[in-house]
Amino acid sequence: MRRRSIITTAIASGVVITALIATPSIAAMNRGGDAQGTGPTASSSQPSTHTGNMNRMGTGTGTVTGMGDGMGAGSGTGMQGGPRAGEGMGLGMGSGLADVASGTITDEQKASLTAMAAEEKLAHDLYVAFAEKYDTTVFSRIARSETMHLEAVRTLLERYSITDPTVGLEVGKFPTDASQKLYDTLLAQGSASLDTAREAARTVETTDIADLTTAKTGVTAPDVLAVYEHLLTASQHHLTAFGG
Repeated sequence: MRRRSIITTAIASGVVITALIATPSIAAMNRGGDAQGTGPTASSSQPSTHTGNMNRMGTGTGTVTGMGDGMGAGSGTGMQGGPRAGEGMGLGMGSGLADVASGTITDEQKASLTAMAAEEKLAHDLYVAFAEKYDTTVFSRIARSETMHLEAVRTLLERYSITDPTVGLEVGKFPTDASQKLYDTLLAQGSASLDTAREAARTVETTDIADLTTAKTGVTAPDVLAVYEHLLTASQHHLTAFGG
């Protein structure tokens, strides 16, 4: 049976669209990762060095596999208090998605894309709220990453002529009662302390990992699959950064 989160279940499906339309270039996601870093060159595998916040982190290096103008991930290991993998990494997507072919998506896959837009917005908005409340950089760094992830999903929605349910919604506002309730619950949980905020963030990332793993199953459209795989890698790193 197909597993979905609360948000995924709440999004309706639509028709299959196969046409490829022009898409805007995605901003370099290297700067939208969890730390500053340099991404790979077009369609190549190169080493990439990512430097974390030196107040908390050391210097991390990772090997990235390029896709188009740079889609890959490098992991970093922190100093000061032992390994803190995930807080010193850069995730790069670059503008490579514009060079990746589209394909055919089913009604169910379309529903998954719209659900993912809501999930990425929820993650972003929650981390922004926590970044304003707590004196730690992990939430602000990963919130920037989530901004780029939502942009990638929105590019796919536009490419396949799918209505974006998150357009025009303010921070902390969501398209369904279920997603709104989930956000409100996690926000209240994480407002108690930094530890509970990290716990709420881990809930977000484990949910994303489960949904992305399910969503990419059976996907044949190269661009959709590429984005899902990138977001899955990012969520796994974010989970580590939050202590998971």
